[in-house]
Amino acid sequence: MIERRIGLLFACFLLLFCVAIGRAAWVQGVQGGRLSADAQSQQTQTVTIPGQRGRILDRKGRQLAVSEDAADVIATPYQVKDPAHAARRLAPLLHVSDAEILRSLADRSSGFAYLARQVDLTTADRVRKLKLAGIGVVPSSRRIYPEGKLAAPVIGAVGVDEQGLTGLEAAYNDLLGAANGQRQVVFDGLGKEIERNTVNGAQQGQDLRLTLDAGIQARTEQVLANLAQTYQPKSATAIVMDPRNAEVLAMADWPSFDPSKPSSASPRALSNMATGFTYEPGSTFKAFTVAGALSEHLVTPSTLFYLPTAIQVADRTISDAENRGPESRTVAQILAQSSNVGAVKIGLQLGADRFYQWVRRFGFGEPTGIGFPGEEQGIVPAPSAFSGSTMGNLPIGQGLSVTPIQMAAAYSAIADGGILRAPRLVLDNGESPVAPPRGRRVISKQTAAQLRQMLEGVLAPGGTASEVSVPGYTLAGKTGTAQVAVNGGYSNTRFVASFVGFAPASDPKLLVAVVVDEPQGNYYGGVVAAPAFGEIAKFALPYLQIPPDQKGAAASAAASSTTSQGP
Repeated sequence: MIERRIGLLFACFLLLFCVAIGRAAWVQGVQGGRLSADAQSQQTQTVTIPGQRGRILDRKGRQLAVSEDAADVIATPYQVKDPAHAARRLAPLLHVSDAEILRSLADRSSGFAYLARQVDLTTADRVRKLKLAGIGVVPSSRRIYPEGKLAAPVIGAVGVDEQGLTGLEAAYNDLLGAANGQRQVVFDGLGKEIERNTVNGAQQGQDLRLTLDAGIQARTEQVLANLAQTYQPKSATAIVMDPRNAEVLAMADWPSFDPSKPSSASPRALSNMATGFTYEPGSTFKAFTVAGALSEHLVTPSTLFYLPTAIQVADRTISDAENRGPESRTVAQILAQSSNVGAVKIGLQLGADRFYQWVRRFGFGEPTGIGFPGEEQGIVPAPSAFSGSTMGNLPIGQGLSVTPIQMAAAYSAIADGGILRAPRLVLDNGESPVAPPRGRRVISKQTAAQLRQMLEGVLAPGGTASEVSVPGYTLAGKTGTAQVAVNGGYSNTRFVASFVGFAPASDPKLLVAVVVDEPQGNYYGGVVAAPAFGEIAKFALPYLQIPPDQKGAAASAAASSTTSQGP
């Protein structure tokens, strides 16, 4: 009996041993791979290594856009034990409402949800210390703009994944863009990190150095803001260039936007007016009418024209802006005093075909080549599309459209001895400098010099911008006051005021173009836009250490002497 019990007990032990051996063989042989993977996943975590997007710098290396380390706060909703409690703890840190977090956690079957993107590292550390089940923090990167809104329409903006959306951020996205890497981190049973291995490293974006000067850009934006406060326009833009090499020193728009919050900006603010706004230029275009006639040897600056009070061209009657009787004026006077009748007479001498050729020669009707996304090219009708009154419109800057950057580039050709260059916004493209544009001759040195001298008259007594001056410098430029085209005609209440000028007049080293869309109250280019040119030039000329010219210094000395002597 005892032996039987011992045998039965031995059989039970043998059966249990066989079951244990079988279970071990099943676990190791059949389930081993899965269990090993589970253990590995619990002890090893793959972490993203964010790549840093390249910086955007001004010409002196001042940072306009940079990326910094940040973090995304994420959730695994089905692991969150008490969503309401988690929401109450997280809301103050993430600066959102409890309800917003609860909506992100609402799908309890979901394995992933973003609670906040690109928070600063201090906030991320506070979230970690809450030790909320199902809530985590992963490395990220975010774009910041150390100069705030400075040059925002030019620089542009990026999305939450740091992909360029607008402006140079979009145009140079491949250059600036970075690629994330991966790192595996191994933890022990207590969750302490014991090993880290880089799977693949992050790739950093390259820097982009612009021609912009942050100091001139800031002053230009301030001048536009002051102008907007006075005249309440729809929008305004100003371009500051070095006409000797077509480098853009400032490109400012009003209104602007906060590049860190592009979703809150209006489409008008997001667009770059300097390259994307098309308008009929009005009287600023008369310089090119005169340039063509001078180049064709049809006129000289002293050629005299008899100007009736009005001129009839087909079905259109054209008169000057101011009331006057019939009189004679030279070409120089026609340009300085902005006579419509005189400009039309000069244009008619030039003729439709030659006028068109000279307009296109100055680059109108095509992009300037500045390399900014979405650049408009304006509209220049071909002679085959001309009507009977077209040559009454075009010589005075009506019936065609241009962009502010086209006008700045074309006037730079006059300022720089007749060489037209593509405007330049980028100095260094990654690791290598961008070669400056070579340019092409559009008018002779002599014709350019004649135009510069005639354009001095615009700011001299009797000119349309005679109130604008910068002590020590001789200025030159042209005013424009253009009616806005509406429904096949022209508005009597909506205008574009503009001014393009340069200094010193005899050897220009600075050019400024100002365009103001629909100013309220006064709308003349000489009153609205020209003073803005003067304020920008008054800052930029000494800032760039451009010395006063002899003629301007003499004029300033004479004015000072007259003032000190009294009446």
